[in-house]
Amino acid sequence: MPLLAKLKSDLFKALAHPIRIQILELLREGELCVCHIYEHLDQSQSNISQHLAKLKNAQLVKDRKDGLQVYYSLKDEKVIEILKIAKVILLKQLEETRESLLEG
Repeated sequence: MPLLAKLKSDLFKALAHPIRIQILELLREGELCVCHIYEHLDQSQSNISQHLAKLKNAQLVKDRKDGLQVYYSLKDEKVIEILKIAKVILLKQLEETRESLLEG
């Protein structure tokens, strides 16, 4: 398998969970403490930490420690462009499905 195809696949695997998508969308607004992320998403700290680790492994987020607090931010804003494009594709698919149902 070509290296670039494998790297793209790994990127999409890192994006392949609703909680990770929500984390990235939260971080679009700027750096956040882990405590704010898990409170906002109503998930346990350990669950959020696991998802953050996967995002960090995929180099989609970076962290910064300040005392006992760990803050996360997007490593590259372009990941938000990927999410926006996905939204456009999904909205188009939903509209096509809606039109198909109305015709049927």
